[in-house]
Amino acid sequence: MSDDRLYFRQLLSGKDFAAGDPLAEQMVNFVYAIGDRTTGECVLVDPAYAVGDIIDAVEGDDMTVTGVLATHYHPDHVGGSMMGHTIEGVAALLDRVDCPVHIQADESEWVTRTTGVSEDHLVTHESGDVLTVGGVDIRLVHTPGHTPGSQCFLVDGRLVAGDTLFLEGCGRTDLPGSNPAEMADSLRRLAQVPDDTILFPGHRYSAASSASMETVKQINFVFDQL
Repeated sequence: MSDDRLYFRQLLSGKDFAAGDPLAEQMVNFVYAIGDRTTGECVLVDPAYAVGDIIDAVEGDDMTVTGVLATHYHPDHVGGSMMGHTIEGVAALLDRVDCPVHIQADESEWVTRTTGVSEDHLVTHESGDVLTVGGVDIRLVHTPGHTPGSQCFLVDGRLVAGDTLFLEGCGRTDLPGSNPAEMADSLRRLAQVPDDTILFPGHRYSAASSASMETVKQINFVFDQL
């Protein structure tokens, strides 16, 4: 895939969208837009907080949102109630854009319960499925542990990891639906990703916003525990 065709944009909550929202600034979520510049199609990974801002940002790049990819069901990634706050998410996005929401099959019940979005809008996937956006292939990898249906996305040498793996540390395993043993298995699976793959996490919990898997495996303590 040529760099001039692949559309890949990383957006930080409280800065690139939802500016001035204290919760968005505190949570430092990343939203990703992945698509094909030639066809103008893109999908949004984990749109939340101010979905109108996110859609406006990609439309400013002459891209059209044709789908959503959810890494997992937590409200700061797909919308819902959390810590006494109501977070805008995929339900609000669907009011503006009629598109499918792609989730891992084990996450279906959790997503509907959290977001209020009906199953009619959801497309469930298994690990290894490939979603094609224009001419761009995105491979879905099931990585349970943080939640039952957590999934990561591989596209053109990039790993979008949600809350499964950060540059430093990994997602919590003490929440409803979490499983430490499954998280360890998922991290072992991600450790097999080529070293030159660039990791893009679900939150900015470190100074850098991305890093090669070679670097992550050297600096991230979780790989010492496997």
